[in-house]
Amino acid sequence: MITAERYHDISCGHRVVGHEGKCRFLHGHNYRIHFVVAAEQLDELGRVLDFSVIKEKLCMWLEEEYDHKFLIWEQDELLPQLRAITEHSLVVVPFNPTAENIAQHLVEVVGPKQLAGTNTRLISCKVEETAKCSATYALGS
Repeated sequence: MITAERYHDISCGHRVVGHEGKCRFLHGHNYRIHFVVAAEQLDELGRVLDFSVIKEKLCMWLEEEYDHKFLIWEQDELLPQLRAITEHSLVVVPFNPTAENIAQHLVEVVGPKQLAGTNTRLISCKVEETAKCSATYALGS
């Protein structure tokens, strides 16, 4: 297996429902999200997937869907109040939006849809909330 990696930076808000510390409050991060794409064999030019295609398929998805928006769990008790204030910047997700869950969702749900037809797959995603704190989800883990 051969891999290619590209990262993308976004700004996004969230809160972690049930968190025992300050992460239970509304807050945001300047996320850096690393995508690792794999192929069984290189294409005719010797690439896993052109980096511009990774940008188009995965990085631009992040720009459109998550950048400058607020991720909120569909079970969050604050959802009705936040919807009353703003609907257009909310992204309702089926998971508590921890870095770990975001990474898993990107690999298991977003990656297969976005990379369909490319003969590649997203095998790993690292979500950095800060330069010191990150979570990684990889297929098979």
